[in-house]
Amino acid sequence: MKLVFPTLAYKEKAIEFINEFFEYGSEVDGSGSLDSFVKEGKTYESWLEKVNAAIDVANVDYPKKVPALTYFYVREDDDRIIGMMNIRIGENDFILAEAGHIGYCIRPTERRKHYATQMLAEGVRVCKLMRINDVIVSCDKVNIASAKTIMNNGGVLDAEFYSERFGEVIQRYVIKV
Repeated sequence: MKLVFPTLAYKEKAIEFINEFFEYGSEVDGSGSLDSFVKEGKTYESWLEKVNAAIDVANVDYPKKVPALTYFYVREDDDRIIGMMNIRIGENDFILAEAGHIGYCIRPTERRKHYATQMLAEGVRVCKLMRINDVIVSCDKVNIASAKTIMNNGGVLDAEFYSERFGEVIQRYVIKV
């Protein structure tokens, strides 16, 4: 398994990946908004521009937005996108309170194979390289699998609250690196 920065070469695989979530009626997190772009009929190329703009630290619309890195989590033996991860390398009130530094998802047909735990560990490693010492990761309270994934990576429950923005109870965890 490896983290791969999105490129045009992954266009078909990325669209197939996102469409699987739609097919299964599954929520998508950590895709850098690829799901929204596909739903709205926007191009993969325009999404790539957005992903590239998000790493342009000097020109991110801070504090509304923060710099972020988006990755595909790719199985090396068949080059299949198994998951996606968005790592927010900047902080604002929303990141610190609700969204956290890392958002992630695993395609529905590849769940329950420990990929999420491995991928989150890679994300925490990236955060450590970016000198983020207290990595905040949040999940819906009802998402027991995600909570276990976070705890398997050393996450300690920091807060539980109702989020007006998301319309549900959120659990916020901190992973010390």
